[in-house]
Amino acid sequence: MSAAFDWFFHDRTSGRIVIGQWPNTPLWLFGLMQAVAWIAGEDTTVGRWADLASWIALAVWAGDELLRGVNPWRRCLGAAVLVGMAVRLIA
Repeated sequence: MSAAFDWFFHDRTSGRIVIGQWPNTPLWLFGLMQAVAWIAGEDTTVGRWADLASWIALAVWAGDELLRGVNPWRRCLGAAVLVGMAVRLIA
């Protein structure tokens, strides 16, 4: 079990166990834009633009994790978020 855990969560460059990283600008932008959309209201122009900006920020973060994640956990997390976004857009 330890070898599988190390392989999945181990950062190949620093040697540390990485589950989350700081700073993560696209995620901060996602959270900020979601707050703006919530405060402004979903049916306002500002709310719609903020919601769109939050989706773009989340997609950028997920794509970056999928392509450049430091370990398999981060890559799988990015892929899962992109799949979740695609399902939500289709449904």
